[in-house]
Amino acid sequence: MRAVIQRVTQASVTIDGVVKSAIDQGLLVLLGVTHDDTVEDIEWLTNKIIGLRIFSDDDGAMNLSVGDVDGDILVISQFTLFASTKKGNRPSFLEAARPDNAIPMYEEFVNTLSRKRNKPTYTGEFGADMKVQLLNDGPVTIVIDTKNRI
Repeated sequence: MRAVIQRVTQASVTIDGVVKSAIDQGLLVLLGVTHDDTVEDIEWLTNKIIGLRIFSDDDGAMNLSVGDVDGDILVISQFTLFASTKKGNRPSFLEAARPDNAIPMYEEFVNTLSRKRNKPTYTGEFGADMKVQLLNDGPVTIVIDTKNRI
C-alpha cells in the first residue's frame, strides 16, 4: 500500500456535482493498493497514520497526532500512486491492484481506521470520477509505502 498523507484545514470530495464527504482539520489520505498487499499492511499503515505527530502543539512544534487535535480523516482511493513512468510518456498502472482485490482492501483500510479511532472515516467512491479539494496546512505532505518499513 502506498499513501500520500496531507495535513489539511479542510478537504472535500465531489462526485457528479454533489459533495460526498467533507472535513475540516485533519488528514486527507490518498491510498493506492497493489497486488500483494495484506491485512498486515492495513494494520501497519493505519497505526502509522493514526500515530503521525504532524500537528502543531502550543509551541508550534509538530508533536500532536490527528487524534490529539480531534481531527477527521478523508480517504480517497488513488490507483495512480502505482503509476510506472519508466517507458515513454504514458504511465502504466500494472502495479495497481485490480478492483476485485483493491476494493475489499480499501474498504478494510477505511473500516480499520474507523474502528481504531472509534470515529467515522470519510471517503470518496472507489472508481468514481472524483473532484478533490483541499487546503493543505503547512504545507505538510508525507508519503508512506508499506513495502519500505525498514
